[in-house]
Amino acid sequence: MILNARCNIAYDIKEDVAAIFMLRPRSGSAQTVISEEFLFQPPVPMVEFTDGYGNLCQRTIMPAGKFEVSVKYEVEVDDRVAADLNAPLTPVQDLPPDVVQFLLPSRYCQSDQLAEKAQEIVADVAPCYLQAQTIRDWVHREISYVSDSSNASTAALDTLESREGVCRDFSHLGIALCRAMSIPARMAVGFLHELEPMDLHAWFEAYIGGRWWTFDATQAETKGNRIVIAFGRDAADVALATIFGGFVMDSMSVAVEAAASQES
Repeated sequence: MILNARCNIAYDIKEDVAAIFMLRPRSGSAQTVISEEFLFQPPVPMVEFTDGYGNLCQRTIMPAGKFEVSVKYEVEVDDRVAADLNAPLTPVQDLPPDVVQFLLPSRYCQSDQLAEKAQEIVADVAPCYLQAQTIRDWVHREISYVSDSSNASTAALDTLESREGVCRDFSHLGIALCRAMSIPARMAVGFLHELEPMDLHAWFEAYIGGRWWTFDATQAETKGNRIVIAFGRDAADVALATIFGGFVMDSMSVAVEAAASQES
């Protein structure tokens, strides 16, 4: 499917402040960027760089006053999420160097404290893709989606205790449980077609059998038609806007639609 995605964020800036945005998707194995538009209003100079996870970042100075960031994309994406129930876990000693970091505990994913719980969840499941799927299913079943039930400090252990959260919390818990089973896992953020209510979204990926696979514990079944903007260890690495000073976000709007002309 070809998706048209839009995001507009309006700020009230108290004084000139440095900012880093992470709002440009990259083509990859499951998506191809056909076109994109990235605008600041008022126009200001921007320097772009790639961070340690391969994400495109835009660095700028936001001037005092009203400031808007607008992005539009046309992206071809997979209609279905790939799966291989029998894909074997990759032994730690065989992991690529850039993947090893996704085995370690991180700010919001305290995997070093969840080994017992992870073992309980997977029980007698063979060491393959099914372990990650079983973790995803458990999180979906045991954690309730409750809007505004968490905050920027909520981590995987908090979600496990409260048994409620939003998409980032579902992702953090899934990631932490996978890492506790020596399955590399990372957070992904971006756009999901037909998400209700429409907003930016978060899910997780697990590295199994030599590649990354997509898992979304907020859904009864992980669906395709998603645009990835950024990857990281957890939410601390994938903030779509990091602003180093005083500001108020006046509004944010997100839309994801199928392109008007689609082949049947």
